[in-house]
Amino acid sequence: MSQYTAAVIGTGPEPDNPVWGESAAMAYRHGVAYRDCEASDLVGCADIVRENAADFAVAFDLPDSSVYEDHETMLAELEPDVVSICTPVPTHADLVVSTVESGVPLAVHCEKPMAHTWAESQRMAAVAADADVQLTFNHQRRFGPQWVRARDLLESGAIGDLERVEVGGKNLFDYGSHLIDLANAFAGERGAEWVFGQVHYTEADVRYGVHNENQALACWGYGNGVHALASTGHGSGADLVGCEQRLLATAGTIEINPDGTDASLRYRADETDGWREESPDADCETPLITLAIEDVLAALDSGREPETSAAKALRATEIIFAAWASARRRERLSLPLEDGGNALTELVDAGELTPDT
Repeated sequence: MSQYTAAVIGTGPEPDNPVWGESAAMAYRHGVAYRDCEASDLVGCADIVRENAADFAVAFDLPDSSVYEDHETMLAELEPDVVSICTPVPTHADLVVSTVESGVPLAVHCEKPMAHTWAESQRMAAVAADADVQLTFNHQRRFGPQWVRARDLLESGAIGDLERVEVGGKNLFDYGSHLIDLANAFAGERGAEWVFGQVHYTEADVRYGVHNENQALACWGYGNGVHALASTGHGSGADLVGCEQRLLATAGTIEINPDGTDASLRYRADETDGWREESPDADCETPLITLAIEDVLAALDSGREPETSAAKALRATEIIFAAWASARRRERLSLPLEDGGNALTELVDAGELTPDT
Protein backbone atom coordinates (compact mmCIF):
# COMPACT_ATOMS: atom_id res chain seq x y z
CA MET A 1 0.00 0.00 0.00
CA SER A 2 1.11 3.57 -0.65
CA GLN A 3 2.16 5.82 2.22
CA TYR A 4 -0.10 8.81 2.92
CA THR A 5 0.40 11.98 4.95
CA ALA A 6 -2.49 13.12 7.15
CA ALA A 7 -3.61 16.25 8.97
CA VAL A 8 -6.46 17.14 11.33
CA ILE A 9 -8.69 20.22 11.28
CA GLY A 10 -10.40 21.05 14.57
CA THR A 11 -8.33 19.52 17.34
CA GLY A 12 -10.60 20.75 20.13
CA PRO A 13 -9.75 21.09 23.83
CA GLU A 14 -9.33 18.80 26.83
CA PRO A 15 -8.93 15.31 25.41
CA ASP A 16 -8.91 13.81 28.91
CA ASN A 17 -12.19 15.49 29.86
CA PRO A 18 -14.53 15.33 26.88
CA VAL A 19 -17.89 17.05 27.24
CA TRP A 20 -20.28 14.90 25.23
CA GLY A 21 -22.51 17.07 23.11
CA GLU A 22 -20.00 19.94 23.13
CA SER A 23 -16.49 18.64 22.57
CA ALA A 24 -15.82 14.92 22.40
CA ALA A 25 -12.11 15.28 21.55
CA MET A 26 -12.66 13.12 18.48
CA ALA A 27 -9.61 14.69 16.80
CA TYR A 28 -7.40 12.85 19.26
CA ARG A 29 -9.00 9.56 18.26
CA HIS A 30 -8.35 10.40 14.62
CA GLY A 31 -4.78 11.26 15.58
CA VAL A 32 -4.28 7.90 17.29
CA ALA A 33 -5.65 6.15 14.21
CA TYR A 34 -3.29 7.95 11.84
CA ARG A 35 -0.41 7.28 14.21
CA ASP A 36 -1.23 3.58 14.47
CA CYS A 37 -2.02 2.93 10.78
CA GLU A 38 1.10 1.73 9.00
CA ALA A 39 0.07 3.50 5.78
CA SER A 40 -0.25 7.00 7.28
CA ASP A 41 1.99 9.65 8.81
CA LEU A 42 0.39 12.45 10.83
CA VAL A 43 2.07 15.70 9.77
CA GLY A 44 -0.07 18.61 10.95
CA CYS A 45 -3.06 20.07 12.77
CA ALA A 46 -5.16 23.21 12.76
CA ASP A 47 -7.56 24.82 15.22
CA ILE A 48 -8.89 28.37 15.44
CA VAL A 49 -7.67 28.29 19.07
CA ARG A 50 -3.92 27.94 18.65
CA GLU A 51 -3.46 26.59 22.17
CA ASN A 52 -5.70 23.63 21.31
CA ALA A 53 -3.67 22.81 18.21
CA ALA A 54 -0.41 23.21 20.13
CA ASP A 55 -1.59 20.76 22.79
CA PHE A 56 -2.56 18.29 20.06
CA ALA A 57 0.89 18.62 18.49
CA VAL A 58 2.55 17.86 21.83
CA ALA A 59 0.37 14.77 22.27
CA PHE A 60 1.46 13.41 18.89
CA ASP A 61 5.07 14.60 18.86
CA LEU A 62 4.54 17.07 16.04
CA PRO A 63 6.90 20.03 15.66
CA ASP A 64 5.76 23.61 16.26
CA SER A 65 5.95 24.18 12.52
CA SER A 66 3.05 21.76 12.06
CA VAL A 67 0.65 23.83 14.20
CA TYR A 68 -1.80 26.20 12.47
CA GLU A 69 -4.76 28.38 13.28
CA ASP A 70 -5.81 28.67 9.64
CA HIS A 71 -6.59 25.39 7.91
CA GLU A 72 -6.09 26.79 4.42
CA THR A 73 -2.53 27.84 5.29
CA MET A 74 -1.89 24.37 6.67
CA LEU A 75 -3.16 22.75 3.49
CA ALA A 76 -1.02 24.99 1.28
CA GLU A 77 2.16 24.51 3.28
CA LEU A 78 1.95 20.84 4.32
CA GLU A 79 -0.01 19.42 1.36
CA PRO A 80 -1.46 16.42 3.29
CA ASP A 81 -2.91 13.54 1.31
CA VAL A 82 -5.72 12.90 3.78
CA VAL A 83 -7.50 15.38 6.04
CA SER A 84 -9.79 14.68 9.00
CA ILE A 85 -12.37 17.30 9.97
CA CYS A 86 -13.45 17.11 13.61
CA THR A 87 -15.31 20.38 14.19
CA PRO A 88 -18.92 21.10 15.29
CA VAL A 89 -21.55 19.91 12.82
CA PRO A 90 -22.64 23.34 11.43
CA THR A 91 -19.05 23.98 10.27
CA HIS A 92 -18.63 20.68 8.40
CA ALA A 93 -19.93 21.72 4.99
CA ASP A 94 -17.88 24.90 4.59
CA LEU A 95 -14.72 23.20 5.86
CA VAL A 96 -15.17 20.15 3.63
CA VAL A 97 -15.84 22.36 0.60
CA SER A 98 -12.89 24.69 1.23
CA THR A 99 -10.60 21.72 1.87
CA VAL A 100 -11.69 19.97 -1.32
CA GLU A 101 -11.49 23.17 -3.37
CA SER A 102 -7.94 23.79 -2.16
CA GLY A 103 -6.94 21.06 -4.60
CA VAL A 104 -4.59 19.56 -2.01
CA PRO A 105 -5.92 16.37 -0.38
CA LEU A 106 -6.84 13.15 -2.11
CA ALA A 107 -9.32 12.29 0.64
CA VAL A 108 -11.33 13.98 3.39
CA HIS A 109 -12.64 12.06 6.40
CA CYS A 110 -15.24 14.07 8.33
CA GLU A 111 -16.94 13.43 11.64
CA LYS A 112 -20.64 12.58 11.62
CA PRO A 113 -23.43 13.66 11.41
CA MET A 114 -22.86 15.11 7.96
CA ALA A 115 -24.19 18.67 8.26
CA HIS A 116 -26.87 20.78 9.96
CA THR A 117 -29.14 20.80 6.87
CA TRP A 118 -29.96 18.41 4.06
CA ALA A 119 -28.86 20.93 1.42
CA GLU A 120 -25.44 21.34 3.04
CA SER A 121 -25.04 17.57 3.25
CA GLN A 122 -25.70 17.30 -0.47
CA ARG A 123 -23.47 20.27 -1.30
CA MET A 124 -20.28 18.90 0.17
CA ALA A 125 -20.85 15.45 -1.32
CA ALA A 126 -21.40 16.99 -4.76
CA VAL A 127 -18.30 19.22 -4.54
CA ALA A 128 -16.12 16.27 -3.52
CA ALA A 129 -17.52 14.09 -6.32
CA ASP A 130 -16.93 16.83 -8.91
CA ALA A 131 -13.32 17.21 -7.73
CA ASP A 132 -12.77 13.44 -7.59
CA VAL A 133 -11.80 13.69 -3.91
CA GLN A 134 -12.72 10.70 -1.74
CA LEU A 135 -15.13 11.91 0.95
CA THR A 136 -16.06 9.76 3.93
CA PHE A 137 -17.90 10.23 7.23
CA ASN A 138 -16.96 8.53 10.47
CA HIS A 139 -19.72 5.92 10.75
CA GLN A 140 -17.20 3.73 12.51
CA ARG A 141 -19.76 1.31 13.94
CA ARG A 142 -19.81 -0.40 10.55
CA PHE A 143 -16.59 -2.01 11.81
CA GLY A 144 -17.97 -3.02 15.22
CA PRO A 145 -17.57 -6.80 15.59
CA GLN A 146 -21.19 -7.32 16.68
CA TRP A 147 -22.46 -5.52 13.57
CA VAL A 148 -20.01 -7.36 11.33
CA ARG A 149 -21.15 -10.65 12.86
CA ALA A 150 -24.80 -9.72 12.34
CA ARG A 151 -24.16 -8.98 8.66
CA ASP A 152 -22.34 -12.29 8.29
CA LEU A 153 -25.24 -14.18 9.89
CA LEU A 154 -27.76 -12.38 7.70
CA GLU A 155 -25.79 -12.93 4.50
CA SER A 156 -25.26 -16.61 5.34
CA GLY A 157 -29.02 -17.15 5.52
CA ALA A 158 -28.93 -18.13 9.20
CA ILE A 159 -32.19 -16.25 9.89
CA GLY A 160 -33.67 -16.29 6.39
CA ASP A 161 -34.56 -13.23 4.36
CA LEU A 162 -34.65 -9.84 6.08
CA GLU A 163 -38.12 -8.32 6.52
CA ARG A 164 -37.67 -5.52 9.08
CA VAL A 165 -34.92 -3.58 10.86
CA GLU A 166 -35.60 -1.93 14.22
CA VAL A 167 -33.50 0.83 15.79
CA GLY A 168 -33.43 1.90 19.43
CA GLY A 169 -31.18 4.81 20.41
CA LYS A 170 -30.84 8.19 22.06
CA ASN A 171 -31.91 10.27 19.06
CA LEU A 172 -32.19 10.19 15.29
CA PHE A 173 -29.38 12.60 14.43
CA ASP A 174 -26.26 12.56 16.61
CA TYR A 175 -26.42 8.96 17.88
CA GLY A 176 -28.98 7.64 15.45
CA SER A 177 -26.97 8.45 12.33
CA HIS A 178 -24.82 5.40 13.12
CA LEU A 179 -27.80 3.09 13.53
CA ILE A 180 -29.77 4.34 10.54
CA ASP A 181 -26.64 4.01 8.40
CA LEU A 182 -26.36 0.41 9.60
CA ALA A 183 -30.05 -0.23 8.91
CA ASN A 184 -29.38 0.76 5.30
CA ALA A 185 -26.41 -1.59 5.20
CA PHE A 186 -28.51 -4.50 6.46
CA ALA A 187 -31.17 -3.69 3.87
CA GLY A 188 -28.63 -4.07 1.07
CA GLU A 189 -26.98 -0.62 1.08
CA ARG A 190 -30.21 1.04 0.03
CA GLY A 191 -31.84 4.36 0.68
CA ALA A 192 -35.47 4.66 1.72
CA GLU A 193 -38.36 5.22 -0.69
CA TRP A 194 -40.60 6.87 1.91
CA VAL A 195 -40.38 8.10 5.51
CA PHE A 196 -42.99 8.84 8.19
CA GLY A 197 -42.03 10.40 11.53
CA GLN A 198 -43.12 12.19 14.69
CA VAL A 199 -41.08 13.94 17.38
CA HIS A 200 -41.33 15.14 20.98
CA TYR A 201 -39.05 18.02 22.02
CA THR A 202 -39.61 19.87 25.30
CA GLU A 203 -36.12 19.86 26.88
CA ALA A 204 -33.38 21.52 24.83
CA ASP A 205 -30.76 19.06 23.58
CA VAL A 206 -28.23 20.78 21.33
CA ARG A 207 -25.41 18.43 20.41
CA TYR A 208 -22.34 19.75 18.61
CA GLY A 209 -24.36 22.75 17.44
CA VAL A 210 -27.57 21.04 16.27
CA HIS A 211 -30.92 20.34 17.96
CA ASN A 212 -31.77 16.69 18.68
CA GLU A 213 -35.29 15.56 19.58
CA ASN A 214 -36.05 14.10 23.02
CA GLN A 215 -38.09 11.29 21.54
CA ALA A 216 -39.03 10.21 18.05
CA LEU A 217 -40.86 7.47 16.25
CA ALA A 218 -40.01 6.99 12.59
CA CYS A 219 -40.60 4.31 10.00
CA TRP A 220 -39.48 3.96 6.42
CA GLY A 221 -39.55 1.51 3.56
CA TYR A 222 -36.96 0.23 1.10
CA GLY A 223 -37.54 -0.74 -2.50
CA ASN A 224 -36.86 -4.42 -1.79
CA GLY A 225 -39.82 -4.79 0.56
CA VAL A 226 -37.82 -4.38 3.80
CA HIS A 227 -39.21 -1.90 6.33
CA ALA A 228 -37.55 -0.12 9.26
CA LEU A 229 -38.70 1.34 12.57
CA ALA A 230 -36.75 3.68 14.85
CA SER A 231 -37.80 4.63 18.37
CA THR A 232 -35.57 7.09 20.21
CA GLY A 233 -35.31 8.74 23.60
CA HIS A 234 -33.32 8.58 26.83
CA GLY A 235 -35.09 6.08 29.06
CA SER A 236 -38.23 6.33 26.96
CA GLY A 237 -38.46 5.60 23.25
CA ALA A 238 -35.33 3.49 23.01
CA ASP A 239 -36.75 1.12 25.65
CA LEU A 240 -39.55 0.23 23.27
CA VAL A 241 -37.09 -1.63 21.02
CA GLY A 242 -35.00 -3.11 23.83
CA CYS A 243 -31.76 -3.22 21.84
CA GLU A 244 -29.79 -0.96 19.53
CA GLN A 245 -30.67 -2.97 16.46
CA ARG A 246 -33.03 -5.85 15.73
CA LEU A 247 -33.16 -7.75 12.45
CA LEU A 248 -36.37 -9.68 11.90
CA ALA A 249 -36.31 -12.18 9.05
CA THR A 250 -38.33 -15.03 7.64
CA ALA A 251 -36.55 -17.66 9.75
CA GLY A 252 -35.24 -15.88 12.82
CA THR A 253 -34.10 -12.75 14.64
CA ILE A 254 -30.82 -11.03 15.49
CA GLU A 255 -30.46 -8.48 18.31
CA ILE A 256 -27.40 -6.23 18.66
CA ASN A 257 -26.51 -4.84 22.11
CA PRO A 258 -29.74 -6.21 23.60
CA ASP A 259 -31.00 -4.96 26.96
CA GLY A 260 -30.85 -7.26 29.97
CA THR A 261 -27.87 -9.37 28.93
CA ASP A 262 -24.09 -9.05 28.91
CA ALA A 263 -23.92 -10.39 25.35
CA SER A 264 -23.39 -7.83 22.57
CA LEU A 265 -25.30 -10.01 20.08
CA ARG A 266 -27.84 -12.77 20.26
CA TYR A 267 -29.81 -14.60 17.62
CA ARG A 268 -32.33 -17.35 17.24
CA ALA A 269 -33.47 -19.29 14.22
CA ASP A 270 -36.65 -21.31 13.78
CA GLU A 271 -34.77 -24.56 14.23
CA THR A 272 -33.22 -23.53 17.57
CA ASP A 273 -34.71 -23.81 21.05
CA GLY A 274 -33.78 -20.27 22.10
CA TRP A 275 -31.32 -17.42 21.95
CA ARG A 276 -27.68 -18.02 21.14
CA GLU A 277 -25.62 -15.31 22.85
CA GLU A 278 -22.25 -14.04 21.65
CA SER A 279 -19.88 -11.15 22.39
CA PRO A 280 -17.77 -10.83 19.25
CA ASP A 281 -16.48 -7.45 20.41
CA ALA A 282 -14.93 -8.85 23.60
CA ASP A 283 -11.57 -9.57 21.99
CA CYS A 284 -11.44 -6.55 19.68
CA GLU A 285 -8.49 -4.42 20.81
CA THR A 286 -8.31 -2.12 17.79
CA PRO A 287 -10.43 1.05 18.15
CA LEU A 288 -13.24 1.22 15.61
CA ILE A 289 -12.01 4.57 14.33
CA THR A 290 -8.65 3.01 13.52
CA LEU A 291 -10.45 0.31 11.53
CA ALA A 292 -12.45 3.02 9.78
CA ILE A 293 -9.39 5.04 8.81
CA GLU A 294 -7.56 1.90 7.70
CA ASP A 295 -10.48 1.34 5.33
CA VAL A 296 -10.32 4.97 4.16
CA LEU A 297 -6.66 4.52 3.25
CA ALA A 298 -7.17 1.10 1.66
CA ALA A 299 -10.05 2.41 -0.46
CA LEU A 300 -7.97 5.39 -1.53
CA ASP A 301 -5.16 3.06 -2.51
CA SER A 302 -7.35 0.65 -4.51
CA GLY A 303 -9.96 3.05 -5.89
CA ARG A 304 -12.92 1.12 -4.44
CA GLU A 305 -15.82 2.70 -2.56
CA PRO A 306 -15.01 3.15 1.15
CA GLU A 307 -17.25 1.51 3.71
CA THR A 308 -18.00 4.97 5.13
CA SER A 309 -18.50 6.74 1.80
CA ALA A 310 -20.38 10.00 1.37
CA ALA A 311 -22.95 8.17 -0.77
CA LYS A 312 -23.80 5.85 2.13
CA ALA A 313 -23.84 8.71 4.63
CA LEU A 314 -26.22 10.66 2.40
CA ARG A 315 -28.73 7.80 2.38
CA ALA A 316 -28.82 7.74 6.19
CA THR A 317 -28.89 11.52 6.51
CA GLU A 318 -31.81 11.84 4.12
CA ILE A 319 -33.90 9.51 6.29
CA ILE A 320 -33.17 11.62 9.39
CA PHE A 321 -34.06 14.95 7.81
CA ALA A 322 -37.08 13.36 6.14
CA ALA A 323 -38.35 12.06 9.51
CA TRP A 324 -38.19 15.57 10.97
CA ALA A 325 -39.79 17.05 7.84
CA SER A 326 -42.55 14.46 8.03
CA ALA A 327 -43.23 15.45 11.63
CA ARG A 328 -43.50 19.10 10.63
CA ARG A 329 -45.76 18.45 7.63
CA ARG A 330 -47.75 15.70 9.40
CA GLU A 331 -47.64 13.36 6.45
CA ARG A 332 -45.61 10.55 4.96
CA LEU A 333 -42.93 11.82 2.60
CA SER A 334 -41.80 10.17 -0.60
CA LEU A 335 -38.08 10.42 -1.35
CA PRO A 336 -35.96 12.01 -2.70
CA LEU A 337 -36.43 14.69 -0.06
CA GLU A 338 -37.17 18.09 -1.62
CA ASP A 339 -36.85 20.12 1.59
CA GLY A 340 -33.20 21.18 1.89
CA GLY A 341 -33.43 22.52 5.44
CA ASN A 342 -33.63 21.11 8.95
CA ALA A 343 -37.26 20.85 10.02
CA LEU A 344 -36.51 20.32 13.72
CA THR A 345 -34.48 23.52 13.93
CA GLU A 346 -37.10 25.32 11.85
CA LEU A 347 -39.86 24.20 14.22
CA VAL A 348 -37.87 25.64 17.15
CA ASP A 349 -37.07 28.87 15.32
CA ALA A 350 -40.76 29.30 14.41
CA GLY A 351 -41.86 28.76 18.00
CA GLU A 352 -43.81 25.63 17.11
CA LEU A 353 -41.54 23.67 19.43
CA THR A 354 -40.37 25.45 22.58
CA PRO A 355 -37.82 23.28 24.40
CA ASP A 356 -36.83 24.54 27.85
CA THR A 357 -33.21 25.68 28.08
